[in-house]
Amino acid sequence: MTLRAVTLLSLVAVPTPLAGQQWNTPETLDLVDRAVARRAEVRADSNLTDYRSRAHGFVFFLAQLGEGLSEPPRLVKSDELQLEVYWRTPGSSKQRIIGWRDRADLPTDIQYHRDHLGIVQNNFGDNIRLGQGDEVRDVPHPLSPTGRQLYDFAGVPPIVMRLPDRQVRVREIRIRPKDYTEPRIIGSLFVDLETAELVVIRFNFTSVAYLDDTLEDITIVLENGLWNRRFWLPRRQEIEIRRRTKWLDLPARGIIRGRWEIDEYDFNLGLEDSVFYGAEIVAAPRAVRDAFVWDEPFETAVRDASEPVATFDLEKIRGEIADVAGARALSGLARARPSAGSLSDLARFNRVEGVAVGLGWVFRPWGSVEIAPAGSYGFSDERVKGRLDTRIRLGRLTLGVLAERSVRDVADERVISPLLNSVIAQEGGHDFGDYYLADRVLVSGEWRLGTRGFLRLGGGVERSTTMAIVTAPARGSFRVNPPLGAGTYDVGRLTVGRRPSTIGSRRQVSGAVNLEGGLADGRNYVRAWATGRLQVPVGSTDLVTRGWAGWGSNQLPPHRAFVMGGRGTLAGETFRAWGGRYAVVGTVEWRMPVPFPAISLGPLASTGRQLVVAPFVGAGWAGGPIANMPWVPSSGVRPVVGLGVEWFHQLLRVNFGVRLRNPGVALTVDVRRDLWEIL
Repeated sequence: MTLRAVTLLSLVAVPTPLAGQQWNTPETLDLVDRAVARRAEVRADSNLTDYRSRAHGFVFFLAQLGEGLSEPPRLVKSDELQLEVYWRTPGSSKQRIIGWRDRADLPTDIQYHRDHLGIVQNNFGDNIRLGQGDEVRDVPHPLSPTGRQLYDFAGVPPIVMRLPDRQVRVREIRIRPKDYTEPRIIGSLFVDLETAELVVIRFNFTSVAYLDDTLEDITIVLENGLWNRRFWLPRRQEIEIRRRTKWLDLPARGIIRGRWEIDEYDFNLGLEDSVFYGAEIVAAPRAVRDAFVWDEPFETAVRDASEPVATFDLEKIRGEIADVAGARALSGLARARPSAGSLSDLARFNRVEGVAVGLGWVFRPWGSVEIAPAGSYGFSDERVKGRLDTRIRLGRLTLGVLAERSVRDVADERVISPLLNSVIAQEGGHDFGDYYLADRVLVSGEWRLGTRGFLRLGGGVERSTTMAIVTAPARGSFRVNPPLGAGTYDVGRLTVGRRPSTIGSRRQVSGAVNLEGGLADGRNYVRAWATGRLQVPVGSTDLVTRGWAGWGSNQLPPHRAFVMGGRGTLAGETFRAWGGRYAVVGTVEWRMPVPFPAISLGPLASTGRQLVVAPFVGAGWAGGPIANMPWVPSSGVRPVVGLGVEWFHQLLRVNFGVRLRNPGVALTVDVRRDLWEIL
């Protein structure tokens, strides 16, 4: 049988403007009515009584961590499945798992709902259910008999889809609920203008549709293909379910992502009733599943399925859906619960606070408004700190107001995981921070640029105060904390940046450019800072370049200095030996996977079957001295070389660094960088 379908990646990626969009025009509603009628005709079509097909897919479980949840998620578990799919008019469905293999990269005991392990038949029917009704239940389909009365529809200018033997004109119809307080969907339909067949549907849900308050959102894309030149039937599907932690609101997200390809259709076979007995999705006996012959090794299959060219850009689709929703909430998260920005917000230790404990709360009272108060107390400095962070999302724009008193480090980027810093500061007197007390009130606006770009503008009032050492470690002694207090400034900041790509893309480009200005009675300053990361695949290895550069004017206050050396910047150099009003730091590393014996961690996972060995070179330069600071200009370039080794699925990293001027060596151990924010 010849397939008459094409991939619609280009179709779903076409940007369509919202400005001037007209809802419920006669032309659009006429096409919707035709699509509803065609949907009913297909069920009664005597030319299609049943079919059998094959579905091949993956179900991934991923974890995403860190402030803003902007880093690519980490793969935790992968399942690859092969299904026999059966359908009979008017709506009988059966799916049988005949091949199943899986791998756990990290310890997990996740159990999927049965319908996560199969495809969607009949475009969900008239009522949409997910998670066997535990996640979403009985949400009306916009092309159901009642959908016309429950949703608004807006047409977008048609586009042309090219099939092997003809062209099809398709119109996108955006859909939104008439009542956002009811369980509904919001998204887009792509409809064939000639036949009124549904070609693609993509959508999220209103917040009240979610039956579990840990559900952040669910994004669904169903693509149909033209088979046998007559029948629009499932071709590709992708479903992503994003959850947050249950009892404590942390910047941590669990993701279930299903991706399916459906083909090998055979029509009108006269399927017996017995085919459809029992549950809709069942697994063949283990002996049958284990005997299934796969086309390629599991590692290769997972890598290929993760490549961006093989997937819909769900982040872009979510952004377009948010534009339609405006300020209305599309998240199912609880309206109020305890929160923390990281584990160290709950308890930490450093030389200027001693032991400090804290807790926060998050409120989501209405729409896309989020209010997050938090407080902490340092037992040695006897200071109360706190923050009140308020945000509202209006489509592509997010507005924020922040008022806080907090302990901040002089560096723009972390150099160590906070939890590790607390341990080694308490036990050994090694505190890798230079702190000041910050009191500030800021307002900001962030505009989303495409899928991963952003522009942020903000300003307000900030005051910095020097902090003294107020405690002692169990062993050793602390180095001095520099006098970073500089008084009160009116500040303004502009940032333009690009966040990293999603999982599966070995080619990564991310970074940001920041411009800052401060005014304070003749002590005005300007500060510019840029950071970037580039990852390029080289065969089975990766070349990674990262770095930053900063410049400040003559009256740059000490707490806005640029510092470098040692852990987190130039491995092998003395920690923060160098700094000033301007500096440049860069490293290049060559990441090479190397086979290594796995250590079993029980039935859930192992340490992994490889190490990543990463030889690196780096260099930095700093100038523009600032009085009374422990860091000084570098007197030229400071080169380093070294070797990084990552183990346990790249969660743990050891760096051995050698400085080439005034030769010396240093060894550091930490968890990987993208975990630092959550710790």
